[in-house]
Amino acid sequence: MADRKSSATSRPTVRRKERAEPEAKKDEEPAKEAEVSETETPKENGAAAAATNGEKPEPMELPPFEIITGNRIDPFFFKFQFKNVEYSSGRNKTFLCYLVDQGPGADGLLRGYLEDEHTGSHVEEAFFQQVLPSCDPAGKYTITWYVSSSPCAACAGKLAEILEARKSVRLSIFSARLFDWEEPAIQVGLKALAAAGCKLRMMKPLDFNYTWDTFVESDDQPFTPWEDCQENYEYYQEKLADILQ
Repeated sequence: MADRKSSATSRPTVRRKERAEPEAKKDEEPAKEAEVSETETPKENGAAAAATNGEKPEPMELPPFEIITGNRIDPFFFKFQFKNVEYSSGRNKTFLCYLVDQGPGADGLLRGYLEDEHTGSHVEEAFFQQVLPSCDPAGKYTITWYVSSSPCAACAGKLAEILEARKSVRLSIFSARLFDWEEPAIQVGLKALAAAGCKLRMMKPLDFNYTWDTFVESDDQPFTPWEDCQENYEYYQEKLADILQ
């Protein structure tokens, strides 16, 4: 998320940069290559061998990113991806934790999470493709999402269309952070989503605690809110209220 412009408000602003994390970021710091001394010769294989022989190495073809699904999130990734700072460097994916009440007669709640890489289908759209691909028009579905970042403009528009078409679906989205909230297209999308009946709210400290207990491999360890968690919630909630008014 790009840096934000400061605005006149009585509330404290969200910290632009995070304090140093106590543990190393798993998804930000690539492993350092081992240093090779002058007397050592690296083994020649694959692209390295081709480069040594003066040949042009073949480009490596990486597999496409896929939507990841599961029941419990690694606690490290939860604390990093759901942290409600505004300067979100390194947070290039979205985690979506969901609860689905399918109404009377259903076998309990559907519960789990999805994760994307923002390279193909986003988790918001993937939810209706993989978790709830069809709905019974006679049924009532109450869906609650806890997401690391609010929907982009395209996803907000698609969600609004889904809610307009599926009158049996009621959706609530609780977001840790607002994604590019100053962009006009984002604001239009969020307004359309709210007009379609979606409940939009930022995650409170109690929501982070609930999500930790429900969706994280916590090993019964309690959730400890980070500094400014409450202040950052208030900041984002004020911005969301301004957009939706």
